[in-house]
This record gives sequence, structure tokens and C-alpha cells, in this order.
Amino acid sequence: MKLPSYFKDFLADIRLTKAQIEDLKKGHKTLRDRLEKDEELSKIILCTFLQGSYRRSTAIRPIGEIRSDVDVIVVTKLDMDEYTPSEALDLFIPFLEKYYKDKYRIQGRSLGISLSYVDLDIVVTAAPSESQVGIFESKAIISDFSIEDFNNINSGKNLSYSESVFLNESREFFSMKKEEPKWKMEPLYIPDREAEEWNPTHPLEQIRWTNEKNKNCNGHYVNVVKALKWWRKDKFPDAGQPKSYPLEHFIGDCCPNEIDSVADGVVLVLEKIIEYSDKPVLSDRGVPEHDVFARTSDEDFSEFYEQVKEAAVIARCALDAEDIQTSELKWRELFGKKFPNNQKKNSSGFSQRTEKSEEIPSGRFACR
Repeated sequence: MKLPSYFKDFLADIRLTKAQIEDLKKGHKTLRDRLEKDEELSKIILCTFLQGSYRRSTAIRPIGEIRSDVDVIVVTKLDMDEYTPSEALDLFIPFLEKYYKDKYRIQGRSLGISLSYVDLDIVVTAAPSESQVGIFESKAIISDFSIEDFNNINSGKNLSYSESVFLNESREFFSMKKEEPKWKMEPLYIPDREAEEWNPTHPLEQIRWTNEKNKNCNGHYVNVVKALKWWRKDKFPDAGQPKSYPLEHFIGDCCPNEIDSVADGVVLVLEKIIEYSDKPVLSDRGVPEHDVFARTSDEDFSEFYEQVKEAAVIARCALDAEDIQTSELKWRELFGKKFPNNQKKNSSGFSQRTEKSEEIPSGRFACR
């Protein structure tokens, strides 16, 4: 059974809390404000904007001691031909020493900051081409509205006039089709200190693609991603790759359009993944020559594949179950204690559902 009310409660319990979102906002807004006002760095910074799972609305609540994190892209005016990756990142060291002394670390492709309440990643990019400069100064890009904010634009959320303008412009920008003439975004280049080379990345296309996919999936796609990210983190906290974005990307490639529930999406994604007996090559959004699974070893994929095979059986049994109790037990077997149980829902004032879901074809695996 699809158990939409159960999934609604489950998703509410694995999303970032309001307090965690406020911490993220406090962290990234303070960082961005300091960067743009810094006496030296302000001369080379074109703009800053957010990327990552927080912006794409696919972030889940951290487990244990792990803090929430957010990625800040810093688009600079630096010429790749004039600065090596190490030289570009080193320009930010005095800034980090001033504001985040003993709290930062130099990473292969970014600069990490660990605060008591949030983790931040500064992703420095080289200068975009002249034709792209104006785009990076638009409200659509520099706003911090997420894909779920786009969907909730008419939800009655109390926004100021300027916030409404930012939200509308951002939604319209990321709602464009890739084929539209207005969508002429080019990849950005980020420094790889270890390889001493500048590598292309396209975070804006990742956001646009995710927004389009979510609409094609009737608003369920980002929740399918959150649900499966939670399954992997809860059941296999020490597992290797794929993690984070590579896992999200694979889910995106395997999730069919027009799904009508999160339950459907979870089952169909898992069953699609097990059609891949070997590790696939996943072309990055906007940078097709980049394989998102490049850092996932054959051994890691084989381990992941076996985990998915088991999960697919459980999920199909949960979806095909003809009574609420059996379905609920199977979903809890898949997602753990965060998935609500009937007793808890009844004691909280919920009435037990008795209707059956629409009939769904049986999977190829037997329930147990």
C-alpha cells in the first residue's frame, strides 16, 4: 500500500528541522556577506550562490554527531591561465584566518569550514566567459530559495516584496527547458589542487534538471531521493560509495516520470537499479564527459547492488500488501524507526486508514 499519510509523517521526520535550516541560513549568509565585503576578496568576486542538496531540496536530517552542511559557490574574476588551482585557493587563506581561524581546512577542490552548528564548503570558480557575467548577477541565481520553495510559492508563506521578486525570478529561471534559447548556461571551472587543473562543473544545470524532474514526477521526486538517502544512511551508515550526489544522480536516472506517490517512486527506482548488473557510467548534468560514478569502485557498487536487491524485495512487498498492518511493517523494515507505526499514529489522534491503494503489478521477487 502507498500509505501517503505515513509517508508524509516519515518525510517530515527526516527533513532538516526548522532550527537546522535557520543554522544553515545563518552560516551561509554570514559567510557570503563577509566574502562580498572583504577588502581584498571583494575585488575578485563576481557573486556567490548556493548549490548542493540544500538548494535542490534533497537534503536529509543528519544522524548522530554529523552537522548540516551547505555549499557556497564563489564565482570569481580569476583567469584560469593566470592562476593555478593552488594559487586561486590560497587567495582565500587570509580571509579564513581572519574569520574562521582553526575552523577551516584546505580540501582537494574546496575550502571547508566546521562551525559548532553547521559545516560550510567554499567552492571557488574561475571567471565565467564574458557572455555569462550578466547571468551570474541575476537575483534568480544569488537567491537561496530551494526547489521546494518554488513549489510552495502560492502556499501563503509570508514573504516581503523583495523576497517575492527573488522567488519568482528564481522559479522562472530554473523552470526553463534546457532547449530554450534563454538557457545558455555554460559550465564553471573549479580548482583541483591535487591534480593542479581546473575541472568543469555545472551546479546550475543540476538545480534546473532536478526542478524539471520534480515537476515531471508530480512533485514526488525530491521526496523519493530523501527517502532512499535515508534508507542508505540508516541501514548502512558505514557503506562506501555511492554517497550524496552520486547516489542522488543514480536515483534520478532510475526514477520514472509521472509517478503518483513516493511509495511508487521508491519501489520503481530500486527495481530499476537492479537491472544494472555492472557499474554504469553516469554522465553529469551539463558536463556529459564527467562520470559521476568515477569514484565508485566496482567493489563498492557490487556491495551497493546487493543492498538494493534486498531493499527492492521489501519495498515491493510493502507496496503490494493488501492490509495496512503488513504494509506498514514492511515499510518500517525498509526505512527503520522513523517510519511511523499504526499504534503511534492512532495514539496521536490519527484514524486508521482502511482504503486500499490502486492495484500495482506484482514484482519479480517473492515476499517473505
